[in-house]
Amino acid sequence: MALIVQKFGGTSVADPERIRNVARRVVETQRAGNRVAVVVSAMAGETDALVALARELGGDAPDPREYDALVSTGEQKTIALLAMAIQEHGLPAQSFTGMQMGMRTDRSHTRARIERVEATRIRETLDEGGVAVLAGFQGIDEQGNVTTLGRGGSDTSAVAVAAALGADVCEIYTDVDGVFTTDPNLVAAARKLERVSYDEMLEMASLGAKVLQIRSVLFAKRYGVPLHVRSSFHEGEGTWVVAEEDVMERPVVSGVTYNRDEAKIRVCGVKDQPGVAAKLFTPLSEAGVVVDMIVQNLGHDGSTDMTFTVPRHDYARALSQAQEIAAEIGADQVEGDGEIAKVSIVGLGMKDHAGVATRMFQTLAEEGINIQLISTSEIKVSVVIEEKYAELAVRALHAAFVEDGAAEPVAES
Repeated sequence: MALIVQKFGGTSVADPERIRNVARRVVETQRAGNRVAVVVSAMAGETDALVALARELGGDAPDPREYDALVSTGEQKTIALLAMAIQEHGLPAQSFTGMQMGMRTDRSHTRARIERVEATRIRETLDEGGVAVLAGFQGIDEQGNVTTLGRGGSDTSAVAVAAALGADVCEIYTDVDGVFTTDPNLVAAARKLERVSYDEMLEMASLGAKVLQIRSVLFAKRYGVPLHVRSSFHEGEGTWVVAEEDVMERPVVSGVTYNRDEAKIRVCGVKDQPGVAAKLFTPLSEAGVVVDMIVQNLGHDGSTDMTFTVPRHDYARALSQAQEIAAEIGADQVEGDGEIAKVSIVGLGMKDHAGVATRMFQTLAEEGINIQLISTSEIKVSVVIEEKYAELAVRALHAAFVEDGAAEPVAES
């Protein structure tokens, strides 16, 4: 008898008919001889409506504690409805809020971190032959306040529950059939991956793939929870996210991702001396701005240029802050560009093959696409380009590395 944690997102529970479909799948899994806990998000559009209400009455920055108390009600609505739908099949089911299931977090409202899951009540329900229906996205801090984990937090909730229960698998049901080599809406030749490693999935998620939330993959890797990403609307296997040693096929490139939510800032004429980088980036970090790629170029006159990227929604305030800091440290000027995109290739096979980056650069050059910034790791190469070339770059790179058994890269000279 396997213990399975299933997670269904907002589109999967968008209306009563879809909730009935989720109930059917849960019941089928239980009656196949498994124990099942199911984590659900708010119905599609519910959280956005609650956020709009919060801003209407609380302004652009509503009180974080009350904000969490409000937006967490979306999941409470879903768990009650799903428990009722499961009961209609003659199977016992009980719903649990974050507090009731023992989802303990820190005190960081709207972006709380999970500290532990006290899963006693969940286990009792499963041991009695029932289905535990759990609210994703939410928890409770040490003072008893409701907290939320941030957008996409239901994935993290599900994996945390799976880890606490020692589940055999955590199934993430979405509106797609699995993890693809690139966005199938952009490239018709994109294909579904059978297996992908935790590290590859982490890179893909951080670089623009929106199938899984990054924190959920980190949890899964840390606690060794196998993930199965599959469709809510179709039967059949999806994509397994597993440890590297469980990935049989290791293509050079497993996926091509892109992210338009990027902006670039360049601080010119910075004095090349110890502590300058800290003076520039510490205030940005304290303001909650996540800096991604950083490139420093050394000049000949004892000065340097620092270029970095930030999420586009943080661009205006990051640019303003960089201008203030530049004046304090005696930099020449600050330039910004809010119309860039990051395109990346990801694959375990890069560890064993030379020339991958060279081939990527050649492919983009053949399409007349100029590279502005480059970032690499063992299993990925990312470039920043003009936003208008993003789709062209993705198609070209997918054709070069993934389609039709693309040729192996040549070794660098």
